[in-house]
Amino acid sequence: MASVGATSQGSEVLQNYALENSKKKDGGELGKGEFLELMLAQLNNQSPLEPQDNGEFIAQLAQFSALEEMQGLNATVENFGTQFRSTQALQASAMVGQSVLVNASEGPMDPNGTMSGIVDLPGSTSSLMVSVKNATGELVKQVDMGQQFAGQVAFHWDGLNSDGEQMPPGKYKIEAMASYSSGTEQIDTLLSSNVDSVSLGTDGAITLNLAGVGSVPLSEVRQIN
Repeated sequence: MASVGATSQGSEVLQNYALENSKKKDGGELGKGEFLELMLAQLNNQSPLEPQDNGEFIAQLAQFSALEEMQGLNATVENFGTQFRSTQALQASAMVGQSVLVNASEGPMDPNGTMSGIVDLPGSTSSLMVSVKNATGELVKQVDMGQQFAGQVAFHWDGLNSDGEQMPPGKYKIEAMASYSSGTEQIDTLLSSNVDSVSLGTDGAITLNLAGVGSVPLSEVRQIN
């Protein structure tokens, strides 16, 4: 009878401890301190006539050891991630004032009153036409680049309209059309723009704020000029 009473008492202590701890943690998981206290409470309240099995005790110790190792690993990974993001932010800040090449169809003139970029051709074309339009969508000039092979094809607009007049500074749209046997297809363009500033998000994401283009993730930068 004494054995049954001791076992019941131990079980009751464990239940009360778990209930009290769950209220303190507001539904959270047990920490390593609580885990150790719970295990000690279980040992102190076990029946002398029916002690806890050694295998079960060793298994609990192994769980405790694994918990500590996992917490240490998580802390190491988190610290590494923080250092990596800090290094990225430092490198990105050095890009302020530099010109980068990004996927865009609209951008500003450079200080010389011209625009340069790249047409990213997925396949060879018999005719590549680059059109420059103003902010209202009005055609300013077309640059006939003729036959081109697949790959990155550089283009340059001298800043003049079709009448040879210098266009005012501002943002202009670039549209590239390639001719294929299946028809005409609009092709993606890459434009150069200066980095005005760098932003670091709460999630660690780095964003470049480009003049005349807007905010662009660092991962989308194709080239640093």
